Amino acid sequence: MRFLSRIIFYFLVNLIALMASAQFVPGFSINSNIENLLILTGIFTFINLLIKPILKLVFSPFILLSLGLFSLVINAIILKLLDIWSVNVTISGIQALVYSTLLITAVNLLLTFIARSSFKEE
Repeated sequence: MRFLSRIIFYFLVNLIALMASAQFVPGFSINSNIENLLILTGIFTFINLLIKPILKLVFSPFILLSLGLFSLVINAIILKLLDIWSVNVTISGIQALVYSTLLITAVNLLLTFIARSSFKEE
């Protein structure tokens, strides 16, 4: 049950992060249909849960040498994979990719930190 609740939590956090990125980053656009947004968030959550740990394992020496900053490159790779695999998102240019990666990473970190601190109090 705990695993399923974590997947739902990550799905909602990714939904909020993708919506924020589409709203605030020029060059990052999502089709406005809610159904497409939910499918896109499902694909993004799937990539984050299954492919991201493999990429982190493969690139772990680079992550250690850069003191964790290479994780941003991995997040950018994941976002580019989302752009390639889904027709519902369009990332035009490297600048939009970098800004959306930074924004999605910041939203994920912030919401995960808030959720963990609130669950520890209970």
